[in-house]
Amino acid sequence: MTRHARAGRRAPVALGLAILALVVVSVGGATAALRPWEHRVLAEGTAPALPDAVDTPTPTPAPTPTADPDVEFSIVATGDVLPHLPVLSDARAADGGYDFAPVLAPMDRWVQGADLALCHLEVPVAPAGTPPSGYPLFGSPAQIASSLAAQGWDGCSTASNHSVDRGFAGITATLDALDAAGLGHVGTARTAVEQSQPQLYRLERAGRTITVAHIAAAYGTNGMPVDDARPWSVNLIDVPALVAQATAARAAGADLVVASLHCCVEYRTEPTAEQVAIDQQLADSGVIDLLIGHHAHVPQPVVHLSGGPRGEGMWVAYGLGNYVSNQDSDCCVPNTDSGLMLTAHVESVGAFPAEGRPAGPVRVTGVEWTPITVDRLGGHQVHALADIVGGTGTLSAAQVADRTARVEAAAGDQAPQRTTPTRPTGPEPVVVPRVSG
Repeated sequence: MTRHARAGRRAPVALGLAILALVVVSVGGATAALRPWEHRVLAEGTAPALPDAVDTPTPTPAPTPTADPDVEFSIVATGDVLPHLPVLSDARAADGGYDFAPVLAPMDRWVQGADLALCHLEVPVAPAGTPPSGYPLFGSPAQIASSLAAQGWDGCSTASNHSVDRGFAGITATLDALDAAGLGHVGTARTAVEQSQPQLYRLERAGRTITVAHIAAAYGTNGMPVDDARPWSVNLIDVPALVAQATAARAAGADLVVASLHCCVEYRTEPTAEQVAIDQQLADSGVIDLLIGHHAHVPQPVVHLSGGPRGEGMWVAYGLGNYVSNQDSDCCVPNTDSGLMLTAHVESVGAFPAEGRPAGPVRVTGVEWTPITVDRLGGHQVHALADIVGGTGTLSAAQVADRTARVEAAAGDQAPQRTTPTRPTGPEPVVVPRVSG
C-alpha cells in the first residue's frame, strides 16, 4: 500500500528480543548537570531580546561516495507540530470532530515523496473525556495523529517542554493515538521497558534491510513535574545516556541513528553555546548520523560538524522552526511564521556481497532545506514557500518573498536549498513497535 492509500498504511512487526535486551540505557537518567540553562528557557508566548551570535564550529566536507550508490533513500523532517486553539478551530470538522488534512494538505507531495518522514509532535493528546486545549497547557485531539499518518509521516519525536502538560495520562493518550495511527514514536514512554528502546524503522533497498534508529530528548518540562514514580516517562537531555542508547542501537543492528533534541532558547536564530556544545559532543561520539533540533520556533542554521561516524562529520539542523502553529510577529518574532523542511540523503556503496562487494556503511551524504510557512489567515495552511511565490489569497507575493529571504538568512549557506519534493526510492518503511512491557 502506498503513501497515497491512507487507510491501514502501516503494518507493524514484532520487535526482536535481541534489540530489547541490548537497548537498555535510560535517556531520562541524571540530567541536572547537563541542564544549567533550563532556568533561562522562556515560556511559550514571550519574545526575548536576541543574544549575541555564537560562532559555530568549522564544517568538514561532506563525504563523497566513490561509486554509484547501491542503497539510496531520503529522510525528511520538519519542525514543531504546535496546534494552538486557532489551529484547532480551522481543523474542526462538520461532524464536530477534527480533521487536520485541510491544514496540512499543501505539503502532501513533500511528505509523501520521502522514503522516511519524521515529525515532531510537541504537544500531548488530551486524555479521553477531557477537551482539547492550547497554550499554556496543551492537549490536542487524537485526530492530530491520524491526520499526520494520513499525510504520510512515519513517526514523530514526542519529547518536549510540553510533554507533561496533561500529566502521565497525556503521555499515555499521545502514544496510544500514535500507535492507533500506525506511527512510530520516541521521547516519551508508558513504561520503563518502552523508554529503554529507540524507535526503529526498516527499509528494504537493493535486497538489503536498512534499519534506522530514532532517539529523542528534551531540555525540560517548563517546570511541570514529571511523575516521581515514572521518571522514565520523558527523556531529558543527557549526552552520555544518548550516546549509550545510540551505541546500543548500533550494536543491535541499526545502520543509521537519527537524534531529535528539543532545546534550548525560544525565538533566537543563532544557536546558544549550550546547543553548540551538546551537538558537538554528540557528533564527537561517532555514533549519531544526523541531529534534528526543535523548540526555538524559528529556523536556525543547518551546519556540518566535525566528528560523526567514521570521522566523516555530522549534519545538524539546530532548529527547524514551526511546522504548524498560530505564531507570527503578532505574538512573537517574525520568523515564527516559517520553518524548515530538512531533506537528508542516505547512501551506501557496495551492498551486494554476492557480487564480491561487501555491504558498505550507510551514511548521510548531504542535506538540503526547504523554506515552509503557515498562512495563518488562510486557514493555517502549511506551504512550501517555493510553491506559492505568487502568493495566496491571504499572503501577497511580497510577503512570500520576505518570508523566504528570512528563512534563507537563518538557514545559512552550508547546505543547499531544495525547491522540489523528492521521490520514494522503494517500498515504505516498516515501523517496528517499541515493546511497552
